[in-house]
Amino acid sequence: MQTVRVKDPYWMPKVDEAVRRMEELSGVIRQKGQIPIMEIREYVLPLIQEVIERADVYPLLLALRSKNDYLYRHPVAVSIIATLIGKWLELPENEVNMLTVGALLHNAGSLRLSESIVEKKGPLDEEEFEQMKRHTVIGYEMLERTVGLSRRSALIALQHHEREDGTGYPLRLAGSRTDPLSKITAVADVFHALGSDRMYRPASPFYEVLRQMYNGSLGRLDPRILHAFTQRLMNAMVGCAAELSDGRRGKIVMLNPVDPTAPLIQLGGTFVDLGKEPELRLERVIG
Repeated sequence: MQTVRVKDPYWMPKVDEAVRRMEELSGVIRQKGQIPIMEIREYVLPLIQEVIERADVYPLLLALRSKNDYLYRHPVAVSIIATLIGKWLELPENEVNMLTVGALLHNAGSLRLSESIVEKKGPLDEEEFEQMKRHTVIGYEMLERTVGLSRRSALIALQHHEREDGTGYPLRLAGSRTDPLSKITAVADVFHALGSDRMYRPASPFYEVLRQMYNGSLGRLDPRILHAFTQRLMNAMVGCAAELSDGRRGKIVMLNPVDPTAPLIQLGGTFVDLGKEPELRLERVIG
């Protein structure tokens, strides 16, 4: 989707500083198995809040893409995206605060796993994946015993890989058995993970990630949260030039209220409703 280079905005250094701070503080988690919550509240959370308050959605998503620093940029990105979703859903401020912290630390348990697994330059085999899944429980235990963190923030670490149909892990919780803050983090986690370059695969275009999330091919996520998230992101693309899967180029002019990933496209003097043309899809959004 993102073929246009966006000049680094004035808040971009705030994102990079938050990533750098998380890299520093991750050493404490890795070595001691403790969450340096005071330092996180002092040095990281204010940067995240400033970015959220001042950044536009589309350039922000571009800025959050991994720069060969996925391990430390990912938690910052997930926290920012999850917090935005929480605000879009009009959650109470105290819940948004719990969400911001929990999402930032959702993968803390992975820092206690073997680096050979966490930083493997390829897909995990079955045994390695089983070990990787332990990061949810390890993270939950660390967050739960951290003074000053709410249990709901800790549950985010435990539940962010659960899915609506009970196919997730570690507890295979379905539907309402998963905390809503964990469900929001799950959406943010999947979106940023698939939209970032990894050691073993390139990033997928944002629109393609949204489409796969929306149709459930990446696991069943909470439909209400996913719809609100997708609608906001696709709204940010209205007015952008776009290329269809048949090679034609036009402009996104209106969203489909039922399926935001199938907007109305203007092609010269004609219009194509992707909601009524299942053989067509958006190939890329040009900007």
